[in-house]
Amino acid sequence: MAVSPPPPKSPLDLPMDVSDRTLASLGFDDIRAALAGRCRTEVGQERARARKFLESRDEVVSALALADEARGLKNEPITLPISGLVDVRGSIDRASKAGMLEPRELIAICQVLFSFERCNEILLDRRERYSGLAALGRRLPVLTKLATRLDRSFEASGEISDRASSDLRDAREKARGLHKRIRTRLDELLRDEKFTETLREGYYSVRNDRYVVPVKSSHQREVNGIVHNASQSGQTLFIEPAEMIGLGNELAIAQSLVLEEERKVLLELSGLVGREAGGLLDGVDALSQLDELEAVAILSNDLHAVTPGVEAADGALVLRGLRHPRLVLKGGAEIIANDVELGDARSLVVSGPNAGGKTVTLTGVGLCALMTRAGLPIPADPGSKIPLFNQVHSAIGDQQDLQAGLSTFSAHVTILKAITTSARRGALVLVDEIAADTDPREGAAIATAVLEELLGRGAIVLVTTHLEELKALAHLDKRFVNARVGFDGKKMSPTYKLQIGFAGASSAIDIARRVGLAESICARAHDLATNAGGALSKAIAAAEDERRKLWEQRDAAERDAREARAAREAAETELAAALKSRKESEVKFRESLRAELEYARTQIRSLVEKLETEKGAGALKAAQAAAADMTARINEQTTAERGIRQELKGEVRELAPLELKIGARARHRSMDAEVEIVDLAGDSATVAMGAMKMRVAVSELGPLAGGASVAKKQPAVSKLDRAAAAAPAPLAIASPTLDVRGQRAEEALRNIEQFLDRCVRNGDESALVIHGHGTGAIKRELRDFLKNSPYAKSFRPGDTGEGGDGVTVILL
Repeated sequence: MAVSPPPPKSPLDLPMDVSDRTLASLGFDDIRAALAGRCRTEVGQERARARKFLESRDEVVSALALADEARGLKNEPITLPISGLVDVRGSIDRASKAGMLEPRELIAICQVLFSFERCNEILLDRRERYSGLAALGRRLPVLTKLATRLDRSFEASGEISDRASSDLRDAREKARGLHKRIRTRLDELLRDEKFTETLREGYYSVRNDRYVVPVKSSHQREVNGIVHNASQSGQTLFIEPAEMIGLGNELAIAQSLVLEEERKVLLELSGLVGREAGGLLDGVDALSQLDELEAVAILSNDLHAVTPGVEAADGALVLRGLRHPRLVLKGGAEIIANDVELGDARSLVVSGPNAGGKTVTLTGVGLCALMTRAGLPIPADPGSKIPLFNQVHSAIGDQQDLQAGLSTFSAHVTILKAITTSARRGALVLVDEIAADTDPREGAAIATAVLEELLGRGAIVLVTTHLEELKALAHLDKRFVNARVGFDGKKMSPTYKLQIGFAGASSAIDIARRVGLAESICARAHDLATNAGGALSKAIAAAEDERRKLWEQRDAAERDAREARAAREAAETELAAALKSRKESEVKFRESLRAELEYARTQIRSLVEKLETEKGAGALKAAQAAAADMTARINEQTTAERGIRQELKGEVRELAPLELKIGARARHRSMDAEVEIVDLAGDSATVAMGAMKMRVAVSELGPLAGGASVAKKQPAVSKLDRAAAAAPAPLAIASPTLDVRGQRAEEALRNIEQFLDRCVRNGDESALVIHGHGTGAIKRELRDFLKNSPYAKSFRPGDTGEGGDGVTVILL
């Protein structure tokens, strides 16, 4: 949804002020957790869990625009290549301070660099559509040389590669050579029978980085060498043979050189990273924003959210099709969408049965206010608007504080005191069951005074209540509007549907009956309640009952109107289908008749040829006249068939319903004439047909063919134009036509020859071949072929009206 341009800076455009208690009671941390759960990197998750409220309207509008861009990218669908990236900020910071990074850290940085490059390419390729995302993409440093250097310095296993440096490769080659020499000599010793008699088993191993053989402890003196280890039982000694000691020492030196070269490589690579630390850290921050934005897009799609219109802090609150975010995320049961709109009022008083959805309405509105301030789309329908509240206060849930020695009512009043003290213009205040848990009369008085104080401070207030006095405020003060959550009397259960403009009954007795309280108790309670209501309660109940009846009558009238429109449209559709079927049948009949006439014309032509051969002048003239008459009848059938086909095309467009409005043009069904609607009155209309006007039933009017029902001024037609239009058109018999465009020359000539043979056998006088211009190959081949073809008497290029040189006309 397009976000409206920002208005001038308002004194109400203040930073967000919301307490941790309000955030907890509304469950905003669940939204943050849901956002973090859809991130794919550690830095993105960290950012989402700490998502802040934005300072100004400009920041909110920009964030919502970025969210729209992210949804557009996600719906292409494009997924940024950021999965599995770890947080490398600590490693980059150490590298900037000349620290040496471990191979796993450098590999992680390498993966981040490649991700930078791919994300940058994806976003800059789409900068025309997603300018905000492209701006973030430009912050991702493209360090191809560094990424390639890191990548070629490590193997897939994480080990430093020989490609990292030539000195490292040489040191490792030397160490590998010594390993090979030692193993070769040990293999020779293991093949010596005298030597193997001293061994526990015929193998060698490495202990303390030295090659050893397992010698029986009883044969220790027979093997000269150094004991490096022994088995737990002491029966086996692991001895490095004396002749291996020199090679072992050389190997130890070579391995130390390898370690030193590896250390040099790590220091060099860490230094390269350190020199780019500033750009890398900024890139990681941009990448975390991109990850969070992608999560915003996924969350918005999961919530079926929209970008709301962002109003000033004291602007209109219009939430259409509001769905509670936490309930949508929870899934499972069907979520009832509700419209919340205050109009000119500043306070919404929600009443109705317990467990009917009153508190859900309050927390849903509160969460949407917080989500908007955090730059997140909200789960509502298009057309929703929400003020940019600078405060959100709530008094929701059980506030009993045993440690402070406060009862539920005392704790509730303590919270109301804090709210009334700090609330300011542009605040949203949500109070559940205001001033309950005390004497209803005094509670209503306190509640009314609190609401008046909050409205006087410029806040928008939503409260839930069972107090009749608060329901009556909407009838006495235009700043208040009632709303109720519905209750199904047949099912004895809430409908969870919010109705603005109505006060709701608590339905406590009905609910008590539903949960199983004894019927005798419920009946007695009903009698007591019926007789206990005061004049105010009875007046409100009577007004609400009258309003309910009016709404039911309106709903019934709207339902009847919908059914009538549907019936009329169905009848028009059936009529159009019947007309179409009739004309299709007529087309088939005329096609059949034309085929028979074509056959007759062929027979007459054969007869003419025979008479020409026999030189019978009288019979020849009769046959020629018959042929001309037959040709005229064929042309007549062809013209009629084309006309009906055009009508059929028009009938398809005529299926659109007629738009009844003054100035529209329509078709009078009975008179089959075009008329203009000049007046409408209920089920009848005044129409004009030329200078004549008449009143007709609306049902007699239908749409014009082609659906053009709006009156248009017809251009003036001169007498010469009308005379030319009335003149008889010249007789023209369409020549058989073959289109060979797009074919190869050999294939085209083969098809043309078969076509000409068929035309000659059918008695056609001429034929038309469409070959187009193209390279001119088919045109040249065709005309060379026709010079010597027995089918062609002559040929020529087409005239301007026939297609020009892209067509060849052949006289057969």
